[in-house]
Amino acid sequence: MRLLLVEDSARLRDLLTEAIHGAGWRVDAVATIGEATEAVAVTPYDLLLVDLGLPDGDGLDLVREFRREGVQTPILVLTARAAIDERISGLDAGADDYLVKPFNNGEFLARCRALLRRAPNTKTPILLAAQLSLDVATGVATCANVDLGLAPRERMVLEVLMREAGRVVQKRKLEHALSEFGDELSSNALELAISRLRKKLEPHDCGVSLETIRGVGYLLRETTP
Repeated sequence: MRLLLVEDSARLRDLLTEAIHGAGWRVDAVATIGEATEAVAVTPYDLLLVDLGLPDGDGLDLVREFRREGVQTPILVLTARAAIDERISGLDAGADDYLVKPFNNGEFLARCRALLRRAPNTKTPILLAAQLSLDVATGVATCANVDLGLAPRERMVLEVLMREAGRVVQKRKLEHALSEFGDELSSNALELAISRLRKKLEPHDCGVSLETIRGVGYLLRETTP
């Protein structure tokens, strides 16, 4: 899952980014309408989180523009505007939900999960490969119903591999899954995530193997008939 957070408060942006990472999702955090427009133009997102009071315009105008351009991604508005008329305006502009600041992180993540379950970009809410299962909305990976306890980057890699199960996934595609808008990925970040994922899969009889295809990428395939 990849989210876009549009919030001009650096402190709130950092706090929400930390919460989103803790849920096992990727997030690109930007501060302006211009940056948000650029990000949506080049990256498919599963959920957009939009503050209304932005330095270069009103977030509602951004929501309206996305909808006019045919962007169907669910939008959660985050704002201090608590009046009922403001909420109605937000929903009429095309937002799917409205959360008034200050809010509890638990409620914030619950609303994100609810919208992600309805996201049009979510091809399959539950990914399956033999005895391995991944709930893409919650990030919970299980093997024969045992929670594997994956860290966020391990879950990100596993999601891509399971969506392409039986096919070789190029290294650069996996690196893109781990990267976030404007941030450089360390040279060994992917290899480290793969190594840790393997160690968590090995003690369980999941009926899958995670193979390295040298010079190309990685392959997750079922080993049981």
